[in-house]
Order: sequence, then C-alpha cells, then structure tokens
Amino acid sequence: MFALIYDTHKLDKPKKFVISVHKSRETAEKALEKRKKKLGRTTEEFNTRVVWVQRKIKPGDPLIERDFSTWKPGEKIPYGETHSDTD
Repeated sequence: MFALIYDTHKLDKPKKFVISVHKSRETAEKALEKRKKKLGRTTEEFNTRVVWVQRKIKPGDPLIERDFSTWKPGEKIPYGETHSDTD
C-alpha cells in the first residue's frame, strides 16, 4: 500500500503518522498535491511524503522507519531520484 505520512525528519521523533492510504503511487501523488494546495505550503515546509508500506494500515496508524520505504520493491525509480542534478 502507498501512504501519505507526516514526517518532520526529526531523529528524536521516530514515529510517523499515516495521513491517507492509496492503492497506487499515482493516486497518492495526487492526494499529496491536493493536500499541499489545501494547506498552501511549499514542498520544503510541507513535511508530508509518499511511502510504500508492506502491511495493511489505516489513517492515523503510527509507523517507524523500518515499517516503510520510499519505493515499492520492483517499482521503477525516476532517474532524478537516483542521480544528482548538481556537479
């Protein structure tokens, strides 16, 4: 399952909370954009991201880092995510 999680990237707060659950990355990305517009924030100040979770989850569930990964196993990762665009 793909999920939107709230992630402040603070090491002293390892729990991340599920905002919404989606069957595809495409619908999760659409939900992310919709949430961003609703809150009127930029990507840098947004603290929300799409992740892959292997088990069943629901909104409000807590996750820790070992519960999720950025990409689903076997998913094609965009070139820009694996190669830096700076020198």
